[in-house]
Amino acid sequence: MKTLISRRQFIWTSFSAPFITSSLPQSVWAAAGSVKLAAFADEISPKLDEQIHVCKELGIRYFELRGVAGKNVMNFDEPLRNEIRSKLKDNGMGVASIGSPIGKVKINDPWPAYFDKFKQAVELAEFFSAPLIRIFSYFAPAKGQDISQHRDEVMRRMQAKADYVKGHPVTLVHENEKDIYGEHGPACLDILKTVNSPKLRCAFDPANFAIAGDDTLKNWEMLKPYVVHFHIKDYKRETKKIVPAGQGDGNIQAILEDAKKSGYHGFLTLEPHLRVAGKNSGETGADLFKVATDAIRGICAKAGVQIE
Repeated sequence: MKTLISRRQFIWTSFSAPFITSSLPQSVWAAAGSVKLAAFADEISPKLDEQIHVCKELGIRYFELRGVAGKNVMNFDEPLRNEIRSKLKDNGMGVASIGSPIGKVKINDPWPAYFDKFKQAVELAEFFSAPLIRIFSYFAPAKGQDISQHRDEVMRRMQAKADYVKGHPVTLVHENEKDIYGEHGPACLDILKTVNSPKLRCAFDPANFAIAGDDTLKNWEMLKPYVVHFHIKDYKRETKKIVPAGQGDGNIQAILEDAKKSGYHGFLTLEPHLRVAGKNSGETGADLFKVATDAIRGICAKAGVQIE
């Protein structure tokens, strides 16, 4: 007897299957309708031991690796890389994603050298057994200019990166971010449809869409066939402040409820930015990171989303 599935389930399965089977061992992935928590742990402290300690206390077993000892992930030397990998393994933890700044540069910055930098991010992902690499889609050459005028070059660069990782066990996830080409939902969709590769998917950040003035629910409906990753923070337009999940205009609960129905079973990465929301990093601190973690656990409970 044939099992009938909904159009939504078909679309989700079609897009997510290549991603799921080509990365970490299957034990990393949650069952359908459940999720795993990850953290931009550099928001807790620059010290690796404290990052690990706080995450373990909060029941977070994965890092979205962005910074340790005041250094960005792209600048880790070999001893630091080895220390991080060893300590995470000893504590039963792993790396969900390389939180790289790739693509957070001007579109006219020299390409060959930057493409080499991207290749370094791929090497890092393989070194840390991370299934994902977070990337962006470029700023305009100068403040006040329209990045959409450089669409062709944006697409060329994004295509080159997706093509490069075809032979690597990683998936690129594009994060919507202020002032880049993919700041708004339709532009994100443009990138994903144009490149049209299972190696380039979407990291959905509700707060960033709220900051951009977008309707996060409309963007979710538009982008969800491509979403394989979430960054969790919220934004309250009235006060113009980053707030814990559920306290802003990101519609996080409604989105996660629908994600569950669609079979989402990836990571929710906490990126709270509750003290400082910088251009390339953020700061939250241990106490507020607990507030942020409690907030997303509360939302998941209300949405019926199981956290593994």
